[in-house]
Amino acid sequence: MKFLKKLIFSAFFISTFSLLGTSANAACKVHLGDFDWDSANVHTAIVSYILKNGYGCDVEITKGSTTPIMAAHYDGQLDIITEVWRDNIVQIHEEAVAKGQIVELGVNTPSSTQGFYVDKATSDKYNLKTVEDMMKPEIAKLFADPEAPGKGRMTSCISGWTCYTINMVKHKVYGLDKFYTNFDPGSGGALDAAIAGAFKKGKPVFTYYWTPTGLMGKVDLVQLKEPAYDNACWTKMMVVVEDIKANGPDAYKDTCASAFVDMSLTKSATTKFANDPANKPIIDFVKKYSVPTAEVNKALGFYMTADGDLEATAKDFLQGSSAWTEWMPADVAAKVKASL
Repeated sequence: MKFLKKLIFSAFFISTFSLLGTSANAACKVHLGDFDWDSANVHTAIVSYILKNGYGCDVEITKGSTTPIMAAHYDGQLDIITEVWRDNIVQIHEEAVAKGQIVELGVNTPSSTQGFYVDKATSDKYNLKTVEDMMKPEIAKLFADPEAPGKGRMTSCISGWTCYTINMVKHKVYGLDKFYTNFDPGSGGALDAAIAGAFKKGKPVFTYYWTPTGLMGKVDLVQLKEPAYDNACWTKMMVVVEDIKANGPDAYKDTCASAFVDMSLTKSATTKFANDPANKPIIDFVKKYSVPTAEVNKALGFYMTADGDLEATAKDFLQGSSAWTEWMPADVAAKVKASL
């Protein structure tokens, strides 16, 4: 955890902004943690819009990569996280719950997937269906990494995301590291651009990706089969992952690996914030906040066509559905509606 705390105030990883100026008359003050990928941004935007316009809160948002944001959350600096990829950080997250640092607030999105993908055209042409199918020199050449002669490139997660280290471990366990680099594209936007750009140019794609996302509706990717998810194996692997995150790549130890689980995304709050009676209306609302995967994909599709305008995306979601009114008292919902 010391390693994580060292990253918290790095300008490279974290940026903070406020949706409202600090006001002594605000009904509440909430500090949300957000990440550098679209689905988290959209959820944070919807929640912050409701907190601002329905509950009259001052809302501050701190945005960054998984490691520093979750460290700040466990450390009590960020009140609420609206999208937690729990199984990707299961060890440290469960430790934080056990220590009483945070409380979990239920499901954000019922279903999400992660994995390794190849564009359908290349998959069909070379019969690439599993990770084993990728481990041939002639196949690796199709995805040549210009920065690593003799190897192919798998465009991976961002190094600040836990999935980057998970992918690093999987490469070693599966033997992919002998043929491919686990390439860090630098940002979520760059990852999307690499995939979309390759499709536009008709070039082969080998990448990590996930759902829900808007991009998945625009490109044709085939998920490669891995060993089936096994909880015991995953738990063992995650011990190695967390050790590498804390101590660097040399901390790698032999382990097993399996496919990502189809997980529910969740929400959490610091115990201090959740236990303050003044914050009960906010906690009650966030507990009820849950968006079906199809609706998240729809919101992400709008976000991609709205040039990344998060407030417009939040408004479009709220204008296009009435289900959210069940998350809050009628008078709060009326205020939100009046602001749209």
